[in-house]
Amino acid sequence: MNKSIKVAVIIPAYNEEASIASVVNAVNTVSDSNIMLTPVVVNDCSKDTTQQIIAGLNCVALNLPINLGIGGAVQTGIKYAYDNGFDFCVQIDGDGQHPPHFIPVLEKELVKNNWDVAIGSRFIAKEGFQSTILRRTGIQYFQFLLKLITGETVTDSTSGMRMMNRKTMKLLYAYYPDEYPEPEALIIYHRNGLKFGEVPVQMEERMGGQSSIQGFGAVYYMFKVTIAIIFTYLRQ
Repeated sequence: MNKSIKVAVIIPAYNEEASIASVVNAVNTVSDSNIMLTPVVVNDCSKDTTQQIIAGLNCVALNLPINLGIGGAVQTGIKYAYDNGFDFCVQIDGDGQHPPHFIPVLEKELVKNNWDVAIGSRFIAKEGFQSTILRRTGIQYFQFLLKLITGETVTDSTSGMRMMNRKTMKLLYAYYPDEYPEPEALIIYHRNGLKFGEVPVQMEERMGGQSSIQGFGAVYYMFKVTIAIIFTYLRQ
């Protein structure tokens, strides 16, 4: 009998009381004979009832004593996955945008293509929630910028749905971008010779809360991420 592949499903959560239970329960309903999923919720010092909710769920609950931001929360999950011998880890958002039934698809494509990282992209098949026009414009800009810097084409550079093997976990164990981790991490993958590719997935609208990237904040976000990408490239 083949040994099941162990996958840690890292779910960073900050004030996700409206959706976190549904996300964890959805992960636990994914059935695949080849892989075993373990939800790992990283509560980033939430101010709502997220901590109390995850305490009653079938998941690993990691509660941070201070708010580290999305990068610090994800890196905490990566460290847990690496230290506990998981074969892969996959990041999904705590707001319900990333349907867990695509996780086995990411794993199959990562293994088949000998990738180190598989990124879920909403823009390949162009199905499901496509985000706002303003956000899509920003993503297209980052696609151009990353292509210019690395020569790689990534259609959904801000996607928070991505699977990593142990080689990638070991690299990110030591350093992971804190404020804008998804686009910056692509630079780290490239500069360290990691193989990565995209897999078509369907995303959904968030179950609760609202995005922090709206209006003028979106323009400011694009400016700051551009600077972060350039500095990450130079630092690497």
